[in-house]
Amino acid sequence: MILGDEGATRRVGRALAKRLMPGDVVALSGPLGAGKTALARAILRAAGHAGEVPSPSFAIVQPYDDLPLPIWHADLYRLEDSSELAELGLDGVLEDGCLLVEWPERAGAGAWPEALRLFIDFAPDGARSLTAEVPAAWEGRWPPQ
Repeated sequence: MILGDEGATRRVGRALAKRLMPGDVVALSGPLGAGKTALARAILRAAGHAGEVPSPSFAIVQPYDDLPLPIWHADLYRLEDSSELAELGLDGVLEDGCLLVEWPERAGAGAWPEALRLFIDFAPDGARSLTAEVPAAWEGRWPPQ
């Protein structure tokens, strides 16, 4: 899928937010500046968060517990070892909420096997390409319409 501009990214984020369910993990991968945080912001705004959505690069985890479906936004870029993941308590939200994870590869290959894995990369003319690995749990919910 080609995201021609930020409006296209927001539309995908809105559509994806409508399909989130408790226990979902959306893993966002791609190079620095490709649009992982922009997509996460679009999802969070569409899920009902009206305030600022800062990048969790320094905090690592930003919880949005006030939403009808609690969402935690994590940026694992600064993790030095996948063993640090247990300290973040991310799986605790999955009982009644969901998780957006930037840089999921820092968690190790076995983390979140049922995650919807989205790969964002640079495309010509400032656009972005979005590809997905869709697990069984997401069949019928991806691609968002």
